[in-house]
Parts: sequence; structure tokens; C-alpha cells
Amino acid sequence: MNRKLRMGMIGGGKDAFIGAVHRLAANMDGLIEVKAGALSVNPEVAVDSGKMLFLDEDRTYTDYKTMLEKEAARTEDRLDFITIVTPNFAHFEPAMMALEKGFHVVVEKPITLNLDEAKALKEQVAKTGQLLLLTHTYTGYPMVKQARQMVAEGQLGKIRKVWVEYPQGWLSKLSEREGNAQAAWRTDPKRSGKSGAFGDIGTHAFNLAEYISGAKVDKLCADLNIMVDGRALDDDGAVLLKFDNGAAGVLMASQVAAGEENALKIRVYGEKGGIEWAQHEPNTLLVKWLDRPTEIYRQGTGFGNLSSYTVHNTRTPGGHPEGYRRHLPTCTATLPCR
Repeated sequence: MNRKLRMGMIGGGKDAFIGAVHRLAANMDGLIEVKAGALSVNPEVAVDSGKMLFLDEDRTYTDYKTMLEKEAARTEDRLDFITIVTPNFAHFEPAMMALEKGFHVVVEKPITLNLDEAKALKEQVAKTGQLLLLTHTYTGYPMVKQARQMVAEGQLGKIRKVWVEYPQGWLSKLSEREGNAQAAWRTDPKRSGKSGAFGDIGTHAFNLAEYISGAKVDKLCADLNIMVDGRALDDDGAVLLKFDNGAAGVLMASQVAAGEENALKIRVYGEKGGIEWAQHEPNTLLVKWLDRPTEIYRQGTGFGNLSSYTVHNTRTPGGHPEGYRRHLPTCTATLPCR
């Protein structure tokens, strides 16, 4: 394709969080541009946000249904895909309509509010033939891709154990009743879904465990807790995992670990060795061997022990932060998305 891909965005206006991150990811390689948007349910915010993004007035919408109807009818400069960056409860209907109108769709996690909606989207994908992509931020880190590739190549041997943890402390108080807009919707069952901490950050830990190990969880035993009195959804918990390759795992997630910021960390162990990666030090991968000293892999060093997937997803020189702002898949004809 000899032009940039045209993206339409639902949600992600000036008062939102993940929409800006998503746009940074889309813009990083200069291959995607935002051409239309229904950026907020608040009409004033939607219009102001469109101006801030330099969208044409006639492609700045105050509701997603109007946007999808009008954009689908365009014969020139038509959108290539729709990105949905709304709170959880507002994923399903826009995604269904966008697929129906002939657009590919990218959805921020979670895919929908419940399993029935997810199954309905799967049927719609099969019916329309459009692509439906689900983004998980942390798989964008080059050293996460390095870990995945080392496991896939069998360098660690048969995988036996996975430990993954994601502690945060920002919900240690009843912040949802203190004017914190993010806390308000993330702890509201009607807007967030059946789970709080595990639906919000536990899913990231779960995704990372399967992504790096290359295995799927087929059994689990979970203990979810509400630690802050008056809260409607879980804010803490732990899960025992069994993978389809025989490996065992432990997943911990908490949003009441006072003092923690965003301490996502994973360790994966095989017969020959293990890897350890932490989001607080994302450019480093520790590789621990059974029969020789631990090795330290660093993103951006240019050393020959980094995989082609790691190098392909590296944009900055060594010692510079990388990954969080690039969580859209980057693919080429010769190097598929990983």
C-alpha cells in the first residue's frame, strides 16, 4: 500500500487515557493517521477533541452510529479500520456495527463486557470476513518478544513453571467516591463488567503468561477479594494455573498493594533455564541457566543474541524507554505479527 492507513476512532477524547496512548502507537512508524472520530459521548468534548487532532469538521462526530453510517457511505478517502478505546461496556455495539459496515476493527482489551458478547463478535467476524484485533499493551515490549521467541525455539527446554504478578496501589482507598473518574468506571459492574482488578490488570498478567510461554491455560483455581469496604468489585486476588503443556503457574494481581505503581513482572522456567522480565525495567531480560551464570539481555544493544522479532520491534537506541507506547501489531510481508 502506497499511502497511510486511515483510522477512525471511537472514544479516546481529550479527557480519556488510553486513546492518547493508542494514537501515539499508531503514529510511531508514520503508517497510520486518524481521519475521523466519535471521540466522546459528550458532544462538546467530542468537537473540541476533533479540533485538537486537526480532524475535518465533517469527520468529527458526536456519536459513533452517525460516524459509522457516514464513513461507510464514503467513496473516496474511506477509512481502513476502526479503533475502539471506550470503557469496557461500550466495546460490543460499536464493534458489531463497524464489522457490519465493512470495517476492520481494533479493540482495546477487554474484547467485550461478557462471554456472550464475545461469541457474538466471533460470529460476526466469520460472517463479514473482516479482521478483529485485540490489543494488550505489554506484548509490545521488545524484550517480551525476545522471551517469547526463546521459549518458542526451545532454548529453555520444556516449560514447567510460570509466575506472573501485577501489583498496583492506586485503589487502596475508596477513590471511586472521591472524584476519580478512572476509578469510578473501573469499579462499577455496569461499566467495567463482572471483575475489577482481575478484569483490569489480571487480564494483562494472564495474557503475558500465555504469550511468552506459548501455552494455553486450561484449568484454574481462583481466590478473588474485595479489600476496601464499600467497593463493588474485586480489588485483589490470586490464581493457580494449569497449562495445556503440563506447566503449572501462579498469577497474582492487586490494586490495593499500597505504594506499588505498575509492577508487572513475569518469570518462566523450563528444564534448562528461565527468564525474568519486569515492566519497571523493560529493556532488560534476565536469562537464568541451569548450568552456567545468568545472562543479561538488553534491548537496543545490537548484540547478535537478540531475535529478529526483537530487533524489528525496537525503535529507540539502547537505554531509552520502549514498548508501552507501541502496542499495535507491527507486521511486514516477511515478518508476521508476533
